[in-house]
Amino acid sequence: MIRVLLADDQLLVRAGFRALLDAQGDIEVVGEADDGERALDLVRELRPDIVLMDIRMPRLDGLAATRRVTSDPELAEVKVIMLTTFELDEYVFEAIRAGASGFLVKDAEPQELLRAVRAVVGGDALLSPGVTRRLIAEFAARSKEPAAADALAALTDREREVMALAGIGLSNEEIARRLVVSPLTAKTHVSRAMVKLGARDRAQLVVLAYESGLVRPGWLG
Repeated sequence: MIRVLLADDQLLVRAGFRALLDAQGDIEVVGEADDGERALDLVRELRPDIVLMDIRMPRLDGLAATRRVTSDPELAEVKVIMLTTFELDEYVFEAIRAGASGFLVKDAEPQELLRAVRAVVGGDALLSPGVTRRLIAEFAARSKEPAAADALAALTDREREVMALAGIGLSNEEIARRLVVSPLTAKTHVSRAMVKLGARDRAQLVVLAYESGLVRPGWLG
């Protein structure tokens, strides 16, 4: 079972998400929080697989709560999906850098929410190609001078190549087609790069691709 915690200050939003998620055979909502502080308490108590975290909440906003979750080694297995009213919410960019595994608009189609939850549990953080490319473009626009490429010294040439393709928003299937390999092989290279670089998930790998200079602004296809 995929164990999910809902963190949103709107009761109707939580009720809608709970009804959808609990109707699935492989997903269980284990708790609800209406503010960031309560969300942190429940994360530590329940250790869910996924937190659906609203960005704007009382007491402690979702961005600050996400930073606390992702910076706690004891919560390394907990993944956060940020919830936002608008796809281009100014806080989404910082949320990804803070360690969130992705983000989702609240009015997304039910199947998109379900796919997002299952994808993040499986280690894939890029929930929607269109949203992902906008996120990457935003990161590119804000990125500073790249750090020394020494940060990637542990990677093989193929792992760097795959990381660069992930960095411009390609899925495992798209990477596989580009390199003429199987999707499983592409996923394996992505996973190995994440492990070697200490990236929590694919979203963090994208950030590292830009920060290291492996991918640069203007490379979006």
